[in-house]
Amino acid sequence: MSDISALPEQAILVHVNFSQQHTSEDLAELKLLVSSAGVNSIDVVSTNRSAPDAKFFVGSGKAQDIADLVEQHQASLVIFNHALSPAQTRNLERLCLTRVIDRTTLILDIFAQRARTFEGKLQVELAQLKHLASRLVRGWDSLDRQKGGIGLRGPGETQLETDRRLLRERVKALQLRLNKLERQREQGRRARQRSAVPVVSVVGYTNAGKSTLFNRVTHADVYAADQLFATLDPTLRKLKLKGVGEIVLADTVGFIRHLPHDLVAAFKSTLQETREADLQLHVVDVADPRKDDNMQQVAAVLQEIEADQLPQLVVYNKIDLLEQQPRIEYNEFNQPVAVYLSAVTGAGIELLTQAIAQLLSERYIDITLALPPDKGAWRARFHQQHCIMQEQFDTDGYCQLTLRLSESVWQRCVKQSQGALENYVVSAAVI
Repeated sequence: MSDISALPEQAILVHVNFSQQHTSEDLAELKLLVSSAGVNSIDVVSTNRSAPDAKFFVGSGKAQDIADLVEQHQASLVIFNHALSPAQTRNLERLCLTRVIDRTTLILDIFAQRARTFEGKLQVELAQLKHLASRLVRGWDSLDRQKGGIGLRGPGETQLETDRRLLRERVKALQLRLNKLERQREQGRRARQRSAVPVVSVVGYTNAGKSTLFNRVTHADVYAADQLFATLDPTLRKLKLKGVGEIVLADTVGFIRHLPHDLVAAFKSTLQETREADLQLHVVDVADPRKDDNMQQVAAVLQEIEADQLPQLVVYNKIDLLEQQPRIEYNEFNQPVAVYLSAVTGAGIELLTQAIAQLLSERYIDITLALPPDKGAWRARFHQQHCIMQEQFDTDGYCQLTLRLSESVWQRCVKQSQGALENYVVSAAVI
C-alpha cells in the first residue's frame, strides 16, 4: 500500500484549471490535504488547459517543467490535484524519475493515517485495494514471468496474475469482515429504533468543526484538530434534551470534493447512521469563503448515499472568527432552519439544543389505542417510552391506551409494526 508518511516528505504540487473558476480555492484545498498528510510542499505548478492530455495529463511541455523542478529541488513526490489514469501516472513517473500520486491516492493515505478503530482500518484498506487493482501493472518491470523450477516449468501464472488473485482474495476477506461488523452495527441501530430514541447525525464538509461541536454538546473527548479528516470513525453519544428526553448524537466522517467512490462504498455501514437519522445537523464553516460550494458538495454526497431527503438544520459554526452574534433563523412556519454559533467558545450552544428540541418535538399527537390482549409487547414498549397518559382495561381484555408522543416516534412505531398499529387507533389529534 502507498504510505506517504514513510517517504521523505518533499513534494511538488500540480494543479490544472479547466474551467477558469475556483482555481485558487481548489489549490488552497490541495495544500490543506498535503499538510494534513504530513507532506512538505516545496513548489507549486499551476496551468490552464481545455482538456486533460492523454499521455501526461498536463501536456508534454508542462510535464518536462515538472521533471525539471523535481531535479532542481530533489523532490521525492509529485502530487496532482486530480485523478490520474494508471498510464498517465506511469508516464509521469518515467519522466520525473520519482513517485507520482493523484488526489484520490492522497485522500486514501490521509484516511489510512487517521483510522483508529478496527472497522475504520478495514474500510480504508478495502478502498485502497480497490484503487490499487487497476494499478498493479506499475509494480513490475517484467510481467510475463512464469513460475520456474523443477516441476513448475511450462504454462503457469504470471506474476501479475498472482498479484491480482491475491488482491481479490484479500478484498473478499475484508468484505466478509466488514459485513459481519455491519450486522453488529445494525443490531445496535435496531435496538435504538425499538426504544424510539431519536438519532441526530452531524454532517458537513471536512474541517467545519463537527467534532468540536460534538464535544461541546455532549462533553465527550472525540479527537478534534484543525486539519482535514481529523475524524473517521463514527462516535455516538446519548444526550438529554428538555421536552424531548434522550436522543443519540452521531459524529461522522467529513465530506470533500471528489470524495473517492471506493471510499464512500467502504464507509457505507458507518454512513448508515446519517441515512437513518431523524435529523441532520449540517455544520458549515461560516468563515470559509467557499462555504456555499462546500454545502453543495455535502449535498451531493448525501444524495449519493441516499440521505438527502431527511430533515436538516444548518449550523453555521466559527462565528467568533467573524465577530457575529449567536442567533436562530426561522422559516415562515416558525421552524428553525439555521443556528449561528461558535463551538470553540460555546456561544450559541443553548440555541442549538433549543432548535433541535423544537424540531424533534414540534408535532406531538394524542392517540388512543385499543390493543388486543395478544399485543402486550406494544403496551410494554409504550411504557418504556414514558408516553402513556391514561390506561384502562375492558372486560374483553382489551387495553385502552391514551398516548402523547411525537409524530416521528409514532411513524417509526407504525413502520416497525408493519402498519398493524394503525388498525388499533380509536382517535388521534395533533397538538
